[in-house]
Amino acid sequence: MNVLVIGNGGREHAILLALKKSKRVEKLYCMKGNAGTSEIAENVDVDYMNIGAVKEYVSAHPEIDYFVVTPDDPLAIGLVDELEGMGKRCFGPRKNAAVIEASKAFAKDLMKKYKIPTAESETFDDYEKALQYIRKKGAPIVLKADGLALGKGVLICETLVQAEEGLKEIMLDKAFGTAGNKIVIEECMRGLKYTPGEEVSVLAFTDGKTIVPMITSCDHKRAFDGDRGLNTGGMGTFSPCPFWNEKLEKQVLKTIMIPTMKAMNAEGRTFKGCLYFGLMRTDKGMKVVEYNSRFGDPETQVVLPMLKTDLMDIFEAVTEGKLSDVKIEWENGACVCVVLASGGYPESYVKGKEITVGDIGDATLIHAGTAIKDGKLVTNGGRVLGVVAKGKDIDEARNKAYSAVEKINWENMHYRKDIGIKYRKG
Repeated sequence: MNVLVIGNGGREHAILLALKKSKRVEKLYCMKGNAGTSEIAENVDVDYMNIGAVKEYVSAHPEIDYFVVTPDDPLAIGLVDELEGMGKRCFGPRKNAAVIEASKAFAKDLMKKYKIPTAESETFDDYEKALQYIRKKGAPIVLKADGLALGKGVLICETLVQAEEGLKEIMLDKAFGTAGNKIVIEECMRGLKYTPGEEVSVLAFTDGKTIVPMITSCDHKRAFDGDRGLNTGGMGTFSPCPFWNEKLEKQVLKTIMIPTMKAMNAEGRTFKGCLYFGLMRTDKGMKVVEYNSRFGDPETQVVLPMLKTDLMDIFEAVTEGKLSDVKIEWENGACVCVVLASGGYPESYVKGKEITVGDIGDATLIHAGTAIKDGKLVTNGGRVLGVVAKGKDIDEARNKAYSAVEKINWENMHYRKDIGIKYRKG
């Protein structure tokens, strides 16, 4: 089979690396891709947000058998619908199901209607009413831009002043563009003994009839060590989650995952693809923080390297509604990904810095914001590379990853030094 993966980040490079292992895949394509994807796939220089241009390319390349749509934006505008309308087979949800991520207000309403545990919240499209609500509720409080904002549209406000400033930033200053036309304001969930709640990401394959959770991972969203600084798309991740166990998984399947799948079916929005559950362990049990309608980034970079089952088999089973026929198996051990970013990310940063890479041992380099310019590997984004390493446990995996990081350099390179040590006991 010839397979086209749509997207150009670290997640897509990780998916391509997993598909490359499949005995059933002959040739890989990536739209638009990056310097890393070009080593294992044919990069396609077409803007995947231009549906007309994508359809024109697909029509001209009938040799491509299967399409994997992974970023949130093309899913939200209905690229899967368009490709299926051309008779093409795809992995990824249709537009009416991708709304579970594209609109936080929709997701919160869905959870309220079907009694899926989540934080108490209200949604506003009027700034003054939202401001009154914040002053009534007080802090800490969480503000979420309703639409897609590259993973950065969430503000956790510890004080009322921060909340008022954040509301102005989202709704009036349009820091996240039209994503902030509507806002979800929710309680700040707390963990046991009123400490901050513990978060875990659980990606799941689903064909709308069966849902199968993948191994767990934990993301580090903030820009700096100790979870300080601005929210980013993710500065690193590790797998598995230290507090996850079989009992929790059964509970989450029963109270959150299966009810979500059934709720989407009941709404006429059957979800087929990868459904991402951002969860929090609170003093009142596991609750949903957010849904994503696709593989997470950088969670995918630590989850897929541990997959033993042929990823192409899983993708096709989801497309054909036969997921229950596939036995999905995982490696034992742990995996860590350290994200190397351009200095200044997630705000302003300079592109085009030459990257040098030495001997990184058995670690894997996942490309995100990279390009080849004048024959040299250069930075081409905020999050540039992910350094991924596996080990018998998280300590071994993170030691390998950070040893590899020391062999990589460019001017003003930035990374966190504490990836993999969240939720440690003792």
